[in-house]
Amino acid sequence: MTIDKQTRFLIVGLGLMGGSYARGLTQKGYHVDAIVNDEKSAKFALKHEIVHECPTFVDEELVKRADVIVFALYPHTFIDWISKHGKLIKKGTVITDVTGVKGCIVEKLPSMLPKGVEFISAHPMAGREVYGVENSDERMFYGANYVVVPTEKNTENGIECCKRIAEILGFGRIVELSPKEHDDLIGFVSQLTHCIAVSLMTCYENENLERYTADSFRDLTRIANINETLWSELFFLNRDSLLRQMELFDAHFHKLYDSLKNGDRETMIEMMKESTARRKLFNK
Repeated sequence: MTIDKQTRFLIVGLGLMGGSYARGLTQKGYHVDAIVNDEKSAKFALKHEIVHECPTFVDEELVKRADVIVFALYPHTFIDWISKHGKLIKKGTVITDVTGVKGCIVEKLPSMLPKGVEFISAHPMAGREVYGVENSDERMFYGANYVVVPTEKNTENGIECCKRIAEILGFGRIVELSPKEHDDLIGFVSQLTHCIAVSLMTCYENENLERYTADSFRDLTRIANINETLWSELFFLNRDSLLRQMELFDAHFHKLYDSLKNGDRETMIEMMKESTARRKLFNK
C-alpha cells in the first residue's frame, strides 16, 4: 500500500507514545482515530483534536476501516489484543508497533493475523520520563532514531510503509535490524542504562540527596523516574540479552575499580580517553 492523505490511521493505545504518533500524523493532515481503555485519555484526545474518533471500547467498524494500525501497547497487551480482536483487521492493512523488545513479538504475532494483513515491527528510539497522552509531544521524534525490524515474512512494500511513517513523523535516522540484533542492542543502549539509573538512585541512603547534586547526577538518573510495570516486563522478556550486557558492564566497572584500588592510573586514563573519544561520535 501507499500512504497518502486518504490513508486512515488507527492508534491502539493512547499514552505518551501513541499520543505523540497521533499528534504528529494529525498535524500533517492525516486522518487518525484511536482506541483507548480509559475515558480520561479519550476526552483529552478529543478536546485537543489529537484524533477524530476515540472510543473506549474496540469499535469493530473503526478497526475494519483502518489502513494502518499502530499498536502502542505493552508487549503482552499487544499480543492479547490481537488474539481477541485481530480477526477484525481487513486484508491489505499494515500494522506496526512501538514495543521495546521484538523477539517474542515477531515469533507469535504473524500467525495470529488474518491472511493478507502484514505486521512490520518498529521501535521509535524516543521517549520521556513522563506518561500519558496529556504529556505526548510529536517533537520528541524530530531527529531521533527509528528502528525497523523486518523478518523474512515482510514485503518490501510493508517495510517501505513503515519507513514512510517514520519520515512523516520527522525521525532523523531510519535503520533496519533483525529481531535478535535489535534485542541485543536495546539490551545495551536502553535497558542497561535504565538498570544503571535505578541502581544509582537506590544504592546511597540519603533522604536529602537532591540538595547536593549537580547536573552530572541529574543527567545520569533522569530515566530513573521509571514506569516499573512496563520496564520490568521488558527486562524479563529480554532477560538473556540484558544479563549479558549487565555482565559486560560489571566487568568494565570492575576494571575501573581495580585500577583505582591498585593505583593503576595508566589504565584509568586509557579508559577515560577511550570513553571521551567514543562519546564525541554522538555529537555529530
